[in-house]
Amino acid sequence: MRKRPPALLSQVLAINTLLIAGTVFAASVAARLDLTSGEGLNQFLIVCLAIFATVLANGLVLRRRFKPLEQLVETMDRVDLTVPGVRANPARDEPAEVQVLREAFNGMLDRLEAERAGAASAVLRAQEEERARIARDLHDEVNQALTAILLRLQASAGDAPAELAAELDETRALAQQAMGELLKLARELRPTALDDHGLVPALRSQVTEFGRRPGITAHFETDDDLPELSPDEQLVVYRIAQESLSNVARHADASTVTVSLARADDDAHIRLRVADDGVGLRTPSAAPGTGLGLAGMRERALLAGGRLDVRCGERDGAGTIVELAL
Repeated sequence: MRKRPPALLSQVLAINTLLIAGTVFAASVAARLDLTSGEGLNQFLIVCLAIFATVLANGLVLRRRFKPLEQLVETMDRVDLTVPGVRANPARDEPAEVQVLREAFNGMLDRLEAERAGAASAVLRAQEEERARIARDLHDEVNQALTAILLRLQASAGDAPAELAAELDETRALAQQAMGELLKLARELRPTALDDHGLVPALRSQVTEFGRRPGITAHFETDDDLPELSPDEQLVVYRIAQESLSNVARHADASTVTVSLARADDDAHIRLRVADDGVGLRTPSAAPGTGLGLAGMRERALLAGGRLDVRCGERDGAGTIVELAL
């Protein structure tokens, strides 16, 4: 393991101590201080005390002058691009060099966060465009092919022998089921309800559809007067709710899930909350960052300038709460 070099404050203090001691020693030699006599010994002790006091005062002054630099280093260690907004604040009695370094560091963070947001926006926009293209292909091509198959089966059923009628009816029912699943998948890929009716009706429809699953009850709650959201923000809220419900279905083993959309405490933005009563985050398969799509959800939250919080339920750690604050 590579040895860590000494701190800059220690190096400067050590050099100053050597310079002070060397200067006093040279002055003592030049003055021909006699250490054999009592008066000379007293003078030497006074000189040593003066050196000690000078070094101590020097250390206190240097520590105070280096404190803004230490605060800047602490801020650098604390910075996390997944939690934007952390900046180095000006310190008291900040030297000009530290001020320049702090402003350069904050400017670098501004550029990094802007580039990260731009890259995330481009990636997510490309994903949505690809989802929309696949949804159109499923609806226009595959769905039409299944419709043609149904028509052929229906036409064949009229002329088929009686012993084949039941088999043709079963095949037609399977084709109709495949069409239903296909249309459901197309709606999940591109939420037409969001485009046609807005965020609240789209979320209500999504939760209602999720509540039709056997063994689970889903509730949707919302405030009457919500702030206006941009199309990108609405899409982020919808996708995070969709991914959260998908995680509940795959991993939570829950019987109840509640999706709420309300104003935040500051009365300026909104808060999406998805809570279930399932197994929570206590199992390894349900831990954050292990394939639950949390990375994509956090990226979407950052894209909209929001914050995503995933934690255990409020009752004995049971269940999971996913909360998006814009």
